[in-house]
Amino acid sequence: MVDAAVTLHELPPPTLVNLRGDAGDPAFVAAVTAVLGMPPTSTANSVAKSGDLDLLWLGPDEWLAVAPAETGGDLAQRLDAALQGFHHSACDVSESRVILEIAGPEARAVLAQGIGLDLHPRVFGPGRCAQTVLARVPVILQQIDDGPRFRLFVRASFAPYIEKWLKIAISGVAPAV
Repeated sequence: MVDAAVTLHELPPPTLVNLRGDAGDPAFVAAVTAVLGMPPTSTANSVAKSGDLDLLWLGPDEWLAVAPAETGGDLAQRLDAALQGFHHSACDVSESRVILEIAGPEARAVLAQGIGLDLHPRVFGPGRCAQTVLARVPVILQQIDDGPRFRLFVRASFAPYIEKWLKIAISGVAPAV
């Protein structure tokens, strides 16, 4: 959907890998770094980047690796092999989520209609992510750039509802929450 101030579209499905492990263990960090080209971030609600791969912090021992499908297809297997002997989990969850991208000068205002986070640029800017609720649906929100451009990682079963909710919010009608 396109509005003068906001665009909304679904992105091609990427590879998504849920990674769990001990970020306090230097050997775990080294093994992850060897596979991903970057260490897992230990800063809450931040995103580490290496080329076209993003690693979103979801918790003290949990991250979501996001890679293009064409380059990340075996990412879970590579992480699992590198982390043998460590208490860890590396699960491909690519089929579980749809990624919606909302962008434009009014994107923050549209999201603010259904999110309880402070989205002001001084608080939530590029390189930030959060697990939150949009219109009563759990989502992962990532800000990509200053456009601003955001990605919403939505469980596949909720994606049609969230997309419809966002289209109503973009149209200027206050959507029901």
